[in-house]
Amino acid sequence: MSNEQIKRRGLLLVLSSPSGAGKSTLSRLLLEKDENISMSVSMTTREPRPGEIDGVHYNFVSQNEFDDLVNKDGFLEYATVFENSYGTPAAPVEAALRDGKDVLFDIDWQGTQQLNQRVGSDLVRVFILPPSKDELLDRLKARAQDSDEVVAKRMAKANAEISHWAEYDYVIINDNLATAEAELFTILNAERMKRARQSGLSDFVNDLTKD
Repeated sequence: MSNEQIKRRGLLLVLSSPSGAGKSTLSRLLLEKDENISMSVSMTTREPRPGEIDGVHYNFVSQNEFDDLVNKDGFLEYATVFENSYGTPAAPVEAALRDGKDVLFDIDWQGTQQLNQRVGSDLVRVFILPPSKDELLDRLKARAQDSDEVVAKRMAKANAEISHWAEYDYVIINDNLATAEAELFTILNAERMKRARQSGLSDFVNDLTKD
C-alpha cells in the first residue's frame, strides 16, 4: 500500500500576504494542479457582483441568516467589512477534513487567528512576502488598475500586515514565482505526510506486523 492510499485527515491551508505579494497567483496555481484541495467558499451578506455565482464565489445570504449562524456558533471565523458580514461556515469544512480533503483559505491575519483558535492542529499557516518593498511597489503599480492614492494606501497597509509574519508556520519569499510555487507544494506535501494526520497508519502498521 502506498502512502497516498492510507486514510488521512484533511488540513486547512491558509495563505496570507500583503496585496501584491503573489498570494492570489499561488492560490490559483495550487487549485489548478492539485485535485485534493479546494477553495473555501465564504458566506456573505453583500449583494453579488456581476459574474459572481452563488455557491461558487460566495454563499450569498441575508443578514438575519448570517446572524442566526453566528448565534449557533456555526462559523470558524467571521468579520464585518464596510457594513457587510463575511464568514467561513464550519460544517462543510469539517466534513472535508473528515473525508481527507484539504481546504484552502485566502484570508488575512485576523481571520487566521480566529481559525487557529477553532481548529488548532488542522491548520497550516503560510505567509507570502515580497522580496523587497521596492518590488512590492512596482508590482502594485504594474497592475495599472489602481490610482496612486490607492497604491499608497495598499503600501501603508502592507506594513501592518507584514508585522504578523511570525504568527505563521511557514514564510515564503516570493522573488521567483516558480520557486515559490515549488516551496508551497513542498510544505503541503510534508504536512499531508505528518503521522498525526494519517489516521489509517495505525491499522496499516498493525497489519504489517501481524503474525
